[in-house]
Amino acid sequence: MALKASCTGGCVASFGSRIDSGGVTEKTDQTLMLIDGHSMAFRAFFALPAENFSTSGGQATNAVYGFLSMLSTLLKEEQPSHIAVAFDVGRKTFRTDLFPDYKAQRDATPPEFKGQVEILKEVLATLGITTIEKMDFEADDVIATLSVAAKPLGYNTLIVTGDRDSFQLVNDTTTVLYPMKGVSVLHRFTPEAVEEKYGLTPAQYPEFAALRGDPSDNLPNIPGVGEKTATKWIVEYNTLENLLDHADEIKGKVGNSLRERIDQVRMNRKLTEMVKDLELPVGPDDLTMKPAQVADVAAKFDDLEFGTNLRERVLAVVKTDGELAPVVEVEAEQVVVDTRPLAEWLPAHTGPLAVALSGVGKPAAGDAYAIALVDASRHAILADLADITAEDEKALATFLASNQPKMFHGAKAAYHMLAGRGFDLNGVVHDTAIAAYLLRPGQRTYELADVYQRHLQRQLAPADNGGQLTLLDAAEDQSLVNDALAILELAEELTNALQDIEAFELYNDLEIPLAGILARMEATGIAVDVSTLEQQLETFIDQVAQEEEAARELAGDPTLNLSSPKQLQVVLFETFGMPKTKKTKTGYSTAAAEIEALAIKNPHPFLDHLLAHRQYQKMKTTLEGLIREVGSDGRIHTTFNQTVASTGRLSSTDPNLQNIPVRTDAGRKIRSGFIVGEGFETLLTADYSQIEMRVMAHLSQDSGLIEAYRDGEDLHNYVGSKVFDVPIDGVTPELRRRVKAMSYGLVYGLSAFGLSQQLSIPAGEAKQIMESYFERFGGVQRYLGEVVEKARKVGYTETLFGRRRYLPELTSDNRVARENAERAALNAPIQGTAADIIKVAMIRVDRSLEAAGVKSRVLLQVHDELVVEIAPGELDQVREIVEKEMDSAITLSVPLEVSAGDGTNWDAAAH
Repeated sequence: MALKASCTGGCVASFGSRIDSGGVTEKTDQTLMLIDGHSMAFRAFFALPAENFSTSGGQATNAVYGFLSMLSTLLKEEQPSHIAVAFDVGRKTFRTDLFPDYKAQRDATPPEFKGQVEILKEVLATLGITTIEKMDFEADDVIATLSVAAKPLGYNTLIVTGDRDSFQLVNDTTTVLYPMKGVSVLHRFTPEAVEEKYGLTPAQYPEFAALRGDPSDNLPNIPGVGEKTATKWIVEYNTLENLLDHADEIKGKVGNSLRERIDQVRMNRKLTEMVKDLELPVGPDDLTMKPAQVADVAAKFDDLEFGTNLRERVLAVVKTDGELAPVVEVEAEQVVVDTRPLAEWLPAHTGPLAVALSGVGKPAAGDAYAIALVDASRHAILADLADITAEDEKALATFLASNQPKMFHGAKAAYHMLAGRGFDLNGVVHDTAIAAYLLRPGQRTYELADVYQRHLQRQLAPADNGGQLTLLDAAEDQSLVNDALAILELAEELTNALQDIEAFELYNDLEIPLAGILARMEATGIAVDVSTLEQQLETFIDQVAQEEEAARELAGDPTLNLSSPKQLQVVLFETFGMPKTKKTKTGYSTAAAEIEALAIKNPHPFLDHLLAHRQYQKMKTTLEGLIREVGSDGRIHTTFNQTVASTGRLSSTDPNLQNIPVRTDAGRKIRSGFIVGEGFETLLTADYSQIEMRVMAHLSQDSGLIEAYRDGEDLHNYVGSKVFDVPIDGVTPELRRRVKAMSYGLVYGLSAFGLSQQLSIPAGEAKQIMESYFERFGGVQRYLGEVVEKARKVGYTETLFGRRRYLPELTSDNRVARENAERAALNAPIQGTAADIIKVAMIRVDRSLEAAGVKSRVLLQVHDELVVEIAPGELDQVREIVEKEMDSAITLSVPLEVSAGDGTNWDAAAH
């Protein structure tokens, strides 16, 4: 089979490698770098946790990310003129024909790794790097052939691999860079380094390996012959063949063992010898680094949802085509920077203006020091807010507070920054960060430079001071004009793109006004009784200690650390002999899900203490974070993120108020520490009842679900009666629990096996329950099937409001990624529509409270719940407004149900 070679120029990432000393190879103009693709990708896979590196559709990307990170450092430090990455084609090679047990002991490829090699090849193609593979041979053989061919051509060759057999290729012009730790530390093996490490020449290494055996390749060893003996024999007899010819001279048991296994040793030697004369369609001279296709690189990294840092590191160390990513500069033909005072400039520019601010901050940070404004005709002005005249400040305040259209990138941050300097902000009509998020949800970053590259294929960089700027000379202030210009150009481009997918109304009527509401909520914060939280913290500290002591006593180890996976493995699987959990590279898993499953199937008091310890430790950590975040005003100011969750849900950070359990005693205790603030009377909470199930009923148009909700039935009791064929009053708490788990689980793509695990019932019984459910609620089954198939055809799902979630993994050959994407396709329209509904409700509530002239204010949104701080005498009026506007947020086939409660703290206000 002809080997595949694909070309296009360079590579990078941010999991940097370092190469330690060992005789640094002197560079020439001709440096060839050869990389064992599978070997290094596999090491990268285990160096980075798969759960932290995956697309929103479920494709794992940790191997790709780690490989590119290593490669970026290699390219930067070694600066090769030529490069190729060799890959294995499959497990079957001429070596498995010679010795069927060759590498047969290796575990099956982890599901998360599958598909990543093909993705890596695609990325390398955009980077101008040749990839090579050869049927029936390994990547090692491709590398050996190229390295041997490179020597007479005058190349210095660097081989990057985790296979020690490659040491046989080391010579005065060929060096192996071998990973000592993941892919972040590479050791340089020159001839001297090989001899220092093994006491052998590179040519002798494969002969030594044939004697010693190789567990990684499943090559048998000789009983009693370790590394020291193998080295001694090779040194004494110089070659393996000479040793075998004189095998009768070897005394003792090891001599007998050697003589009994001469044929196997000779076979080992054949297998360790790399093929150095393959017919390849490319030679060293064909492996020049070619220009990277910048637009393709950016698009590929966006698909993989890698951040700006990785892409910038890539483009910094590779050649680029130079045409698809021009750098924006402040040039006369692009923008005219006026030097008039703001008080003169602003009244003369009454149209829409793009606004860029320097500085970032949370509420009242007051760290916006400069502002740049650009109009549609590319006229700009800069102002230093730290040194502004009273007249200019008044003009700016008037402009910012007016309804004159303004464009930002990150409007919510702008509200905070300007408020910190005493300015009100109105008239925001564009936020290019939010627009970019709606167009490509799931990206890791929506920084301006990233969005500019993604949507206009242009690089944003600070401009040089070419005499254009006389008002401000600081480079960071000059770059604000670049930012404002980019915002102006993006606003037009992204508006057209949103209109093309019929999402502009969602952007303009929902997300843009919501940004201002969220800014006010963040600035207001919620009052906290710190003493209550501190008392709770002390309780959890004591409970953590008690559970740890009880666990240590059972284990018979007074120093046992329950947070150490290594120590837990010993106690669980050796001391107590419990059934093994999922195998990992470091032993057997002690992750939460595995331990919880173990505790259900194999109850044990030690597991009870371990799980309790983890719960209390989590609560302790949560409380410590909350106490740390209390501001000088006695309130916590969380940050609501509009551009993080792919489904459209808001997320909460610094601190995260969404991870406080609402159904546990511990969670309720914490909520009791959130109190009504001074000058206010009480807190009001209001939430939607079963909003996702109501959305499911609407989307599926299932007659049974619609009937239940219209008749005001308890949904889970109603469904339970149908599924288990009993009267509604015959639905026991256990049957209700099963139905509830299944109903909500279907929204997340729950399988019969998953349901059986969740309910601790046999898989057959779970399957029967699901079949019975679908028999009676066929509309749900039909909808769940249709939504996935439609998404597979068009590539995305949609909410009732037109919010899209793109899921290219639905057509992936990787089963794990495809199934994850299918679950996301089931969930996104339902959870996304629910998220849109609460956002609509927030806007309606905000406008109605303002129209009513009340002082009460919304403080928090946590999933489907709003928390409102009620001014004295306004409770009944505000409760009516909140319930009415939440109820009117959307009209579905089933009625919405809003529940409200009030109390002096968050827990007491629950209902």
